[in-house]
Amino acid sequence: MKGQALLFICLLSLGSVIGQVTYTIPEEMAKGSLVGNVAQDLGLETKRLTSGKARIYTRDSDEYIELSRERGVLLVKERIDREALCRKTTPCALHFQIILENPMEFYTVTVQITDINDNAPTFEEGEIKFKISESAISGAKFVLDRAVDLDVGVNDLQRYELKPTDNFALKLHDNADGNKNVELVLQKPLDREKQEQISLVLTAVDGGEPQMSGTMLIIITVLDANDNAPVFTQPTYKATVTENSPKGTVVATVTASDADEGSNGKITYSITKTLDDVRRVFKVNKENGEVSLIGNIDFEESRNFQINLRASDDGGLTDSCKLIVDIQDVNDNQPEINIMSKSNVISEDAKLNTVVTMINIEDKDTGDNGKVQCFVSENVPFILKTSTNNFYSLVTDSDLDRERASEYNITVTCSDEGVPSLSSSVTLTLQISDVNDNAPVFERSSYEAYIVENNTPGLSIFTVKATDADWNQNARVSYILEDSSVNGVPVSSYVSVSADSGVIHAVRSFDYEQIKDFHFRVKAQDGGSPPLSSNVTVKIMIQDQNDNPPQVLYPVQTGGSVVAEMVPRSADVGYLVTKVVAVDVDSGQNAWLSYKLQKATDRALFEVGLQNGEIRTIRQVTDKDAVKQRLTVIVEDNGQPSRSATVIVNVAVADSFPEVLSEFTDFPHDKEYNDKLTFYLVLALGVVSFLFITCLVVIISVKIYRWRQSRVLYHSSLPVIPYYPPRYSDTLGTGTLPHVYNYEVCRTTDSRKSDCKFGRAGSQNVLIMDPSSTGTMQRLQSEKSILDEPDSPLEVRLH
Repeated sequence: MKGQALLFICLLSLGSVIGQVTYTIPEEMAKGSLVGNVAQDLGLETKRLTSGKARIYTRDSDEYIELSRERGVLLVKERIDREALCRKTTPCALHFQIILENPMEFYTVTVQITDINDNAPTFEEGEIKFKISESAISGAKFVLDRAVDLDVGVNDLQRYELKPTDNFALKLHDNADGNKNVELVLQKPLDREKQEQISLVLTAVDGGEPQMSGTMLIIITVLDANDNAPVFTQPTYKATVTENSPKGTVVATVTASDADEGSNGKITYSITKTLDDVRRVFKVNKENGEVSLIGNIDFEESRNFQINLRASDDGGLTDSCKLIVDIQDVNDNQPEINIMSKSNVISEDAKLNTVVTMINIEDKDTGDNGKVQCFVSENVPFILKTSTNNFYSLVTDSDLDRERASEYNITVTCSDEGVPSLSSSVTLTLQISDVNDNAPVFERSSYEAYIVENNTPGLSIFTVKATDADWNQNARVSYILEDSSVNGVPVSSYVSVSADSGVIHAVRSFDYEQIKDFHFRVKAQDGGSPPLSSNVTVKIMIQDQNDNPPQVLYPVQTGGSVVAEMVPRSADVGYLVTKVVAVDVDSGQNAWLSYKLQKATDRALFEVGLQNGEIRTIRQVTDKDAVKQRLTVIVEDNGQPSRSATVIVNVAVADSFPEVLSEFTDFPHDKEYNDKLTFYLVLALGVVSFLFITCLVVIISVKIYRWRQSRVLYHSSLPVIPYYPPRYSDTLGTGTLPHVYNYEVCRTTDSRKSDCKFGRAGSQNVLIMDPSSTGTMQRLQSEKSILDEPDSPLEVRLH
């Protein structure tokens, strides 16, 4: 039998669709029977039921209806007995929800169960006995146990039939609850002498199709006269009792009276037999009519009871009344929180009002005791929104940030409005999944590092460090050297960066004298998709090492010439002879120079300034002092370890140039030089003579003669006092050679004696003396050979 469906659908602003559909089916349908096409009725496609993992959610543990996702229909899962499910309650219905996910949706489904005539009217006992006095008057009434039919509506009990009807008839009384009380009414007086026992059959008939019935045998024993029946003070009693009242609590007292005396006036109270649970909950005192509790009463199971009481005397006469007991509700049920659907993980970039969990709340109490308010714990970015009665959705209320909170324990607390209030709570654990929303951050805004020059290539300089507040792959940082150049050279030829650790290595050995510092940028990039990055500037400063010795600028050390400073014998103490000038290309204390006199022909005559390198006399020059003085000055820097250089300073102690010349031209180098020159000349002469012995004798002789003459003149340099800075004067007012002289030299090629003429004062006072020459002196003027100047004062006479 296919049910009829009525569909109500409403859309809410929570992002979840809520609809309602109602079906009506008869009870006792076979398993697998079709209830209704829920997909069609809700306007859903069957693939939505499959993709959304559609399922049935019900508060009760028994499930009578199942959902076929593939067909989109509801089927009977278990046999449905309306009487076992709802008893006398009408209408009888099953309520459940269909839950879908991705996105979350739920729909309310109601299946109403209609009754079929599957239960016959039933009497609790198949036989009942009465003892009736023969003096009973016509119209005497005897209460009979009513039949019970578990069906409802037209299938319920409709009428009673009594056979035979010679002495008795039936009388029915309608109750407020819709049931009928049955009384046996005496129509004709009884005559015990004629008939001591009468048997009657009472038949209860329902209105179903087909019609069903039940019977009870009534056996009447005719007694002698007892002409007064008990009478209750009122036909209906009412009482109120609070649920959960303890056993033994007196609910009410009923009272009946009998005008007879003796045993015929003794009244006994009892509860008439019924098929419900009244006699398991209440009892009546036979003697005094007190009705008390013998079982537990629960307002949520039964809100009222109707107790049918009977008063009987020993003569068999009875009267009946009913006691209606209303159960008063107390707040004894805390709200029940049922999780319909929930998510355990949510992305931190979830939008506002994203549904996280759907909750159903139920409180079995009524009135204020059943009114429930729910709220979530404080300081969480979630709120509860009500969708329909007792249904809530937990949604996001603000932006999520996994870096601030990676997990939330959300406590949902529901409290009723009873006194005292009852509450229940449930804690939901929600993980926040990470998205790549944080770029790596360096520990510093910029870095500076130092490295000592002459380092080993591959040396670790220092480490840059960046952190990423994200998680897992999004927080994995890689370091990249950004392309740039230093002095036109790619920075990658200077340094490299470890991608994993951020360690910066030197690719080459640095030289402080070439480069003192340079800049480059390092990028930190995470492993997210898309990746995020940040940059930092790194400055590398090269530290100087004492790897360069001092360099002497003055006096200049030449390979074949001797530099000499002339000191007159009249020089006073402190006379400035010359100044040693040196530099060190290092920096700092590595370039701090000090000057010391290492060796000297006469240490008592000269001293060297420790800081300035000035050579001064420390005593008066005397005639006994040698003309030729040789000083060895060592120049040291202040590095660790220190480096040094030495320079030899030749000093001529004389008042005239000839005295200096004769002293400085006698060197062993002359003989060695002449020997070598003779060897090369003879060798050249022999080779040329061999080649041109016949035809070129005259020409070769002339060439050799001219060549020898030119070589003699070219190598006849005389010792001259070396170059000194122009116009140099010492701080004491005295100096080396304060006057400049030009000299004219007349020499023969064979003689070591020369005639010297003192010329006019010139602009230079530095003379260069070559010990390998035969004594011919040259004058330096503007870095040009004096032989090339037509007005040179030098005259050379060859003999």
